[in-house]
Amino acid sequence: MSDTLESARGFATIVKARAGDPPPNLRDYGEAVAGFRWDDVRARLDGLPDGAGLNLAYEAVDRHAAGPLRSKVALRWIGRDGEVREFSYGDLAEASSRFANVLGELGIGKGERVFGLLGRVPELYVAVLGTLKSGSVFCPLFSAFGPEPIHQRLEIGDGRVLVTSPTLYRKKVAELRPSLPDLEHVLLVGEGDEPTAVEGTLDYGTRMRAASPTFNVPPTDPEDMALLHFTSGTTGRPKGAVHVHGAALHHYLTGLYALDFHPDDVFWCTADPGWVTGTSYGILAPLLHGITNVVDEGELDADRWYGIIQEQRVTVWYTAPTAVRMLMRVGAQVAREYDLSSLRFVGSVGEPLNPEAVVWGQQAFGKPIHDNWWQTETGGIMIANYRAMDVKPGSMGRPLPGIEAGIVRHLEGGRVEEIAESDVEGELALRPGWPSMFRGYLHDPARYDKCFVDGWYLSGDLARRDADGYFWFVGRADDVIKSAGHLIGPFEVESALLEHPAVAEAGVIGVPDPVVGELVKAFVTLHKGYEPSEALRLELQGHARKRLGPVVAPKAIDFRDSLPHTRSGKIMRRLLKARELGLPEGDISTLEDPR
Repeated sequence: MSDTLESARGFATIVKARAGDPPPNLRDYGEAVAGFRWDDVRARLDGLPDGAGLNLAYEAVDRHAAGPLRSKVALRWIGRDGEVREFSYGDLAEASSRFANVLGELGIGKGERVFGLLGRVPELYVAVLGTLKSGSVFCPLFSAFGPEPIHQRLEIGDGRVLVTSPTLYRKKVAELRPSLPDLEHVLLVGEGDEPTAVEGTLDYGTRMRAASPTFNVPPTDPEDMALLHFTSGTTGRPKGAVHVHGAALHHYLTGLYALDFHPDDVFWCTADPGWVTGTSYGILAPLLHGITNVVDEGELDADRWYGIIQEQRVTVWYTAPTAVRMLMRVGAQVAREYDLSSLRFVGSVGEPLNPEAVVWGQQAFGKPIHDNWWQTETGGIMIANYRAMDVKPGSMGRPLPGIEAGIVRHLEGGRVEEIAESDVEGELALRPGWPSMFRGYLHDPARYDKCFVDGWYLSGDLARRDADGYFWFVGRADDVIKSAGHLIGPFEVESALLEHPAVAEAGVIGVPDPVVGELVKAFVTLHKGYEPSEALRLELQGHARKRLGPVVAPKAIDFRDSLPHTRSGKIMRRLLKARELGLPEGDISTLEDPR
């Protein structure tokens, strides 16, 4: 890890180049920004026949199936046991049309919500596309949710249809069904030889086989509701972020520029479709580009993942910082045992990527890992490190063409103003109007209105912008530690601790102190081969003081076997703080393990 540390500290940028790769789609950032028009992106999509609008599923599947890409592999599914199934664009068009017809036969109309509670199986992807094609609204649920978060989301989202498996239905939904009067239909997807005959449910396979493989997509306004993504706040019930069909423009553009898709690419996004990344980039963006999309039903395992990249010749790989750190624990030497030469671009999202992880990618894969930033509410990537631009390890990159981002300070009376100076911390804000911007929180307009002040969407993230226009994450506004008059971002403390070879993960919070306001406290997990001890605690504190100075370095360090994560991989600092201080834990429906 020491070599990685010195690389991260010593490189202002990392230059990437490899003979034989196609030229990057975004070659001159300044030129792309200056000449950008959303109308030009819209012109790259077909639109519905006869000017009937814009439909996400039609753009992602049907327009390709009607042309030379009909026989091209759209979805390559890898089962837990290694089984591989391929679906062409023609196959997906017919299957999604069957599902759209099933919804029609059930009386599910435009704007009504269809929920999916399944693992990464082909039927889930068909249900997403068929729902969008029909004009209904799809809402993904993570299959590892417990009964209560499932009930909350079905209730808030007015769920009319649920697509799930017999096992998940029996364990997590059946007892709740009487308290969900709006949930009229449950379609069960068979699991091997297990029967799907459960009282009060319908068999997915039977309905699909009886449905027609042709479907005429109804007129769809770009502002019609398409997707409902739930996101958890620090307190209260989950929020349902509304997204529209017009988001197709943004998914297409970010695939083109932020992920650098080319026609012959094989793409793999490791995110589960239960989360917005797994929908926006695990389904829609690659299909909008007509490329081959790899889906793995299995869980994270270094040998399995590297084997998939090798065997499927993955060219663009999009994963998460938690996964990267787990691969780092295994070591770069494991990656070198596989032929990963097909990789052209590696991206990461979910939470900020620590500098040493960016450079570790160079050691393991021969290229850095490109971080980017966005949220459930933004619907797509907003700020990114692009293939043609140098990467500054630890930076989230520069705004996408068509996106105006700024750093704002809060004024008295609830107003905000943009900070013009470089390297001044403030709240990261965006000018509204991009196509994938959420259009509301379902049934909660007041909560939505609070997100917008003085012509800015306020992200709730603190950041700074350097003189080159790169943005740097500081922390969530409610995570920032105020100590002796200093504002300390937990991310920089965590990154410094991660540079020590003993530390696998770190979570940092502020704890009350009568003298300085808050003290910095860190919770760390260790790599194999290291054991907690007072000597190691002092060593870590000394390491952090050397890197950060005595004001910012943690005053206390606790060793833990594991840290609390959301099921999408983010460290839950607020939960660390609540448990440390004995405070209410708030909404933990997205917690990986509630213990």
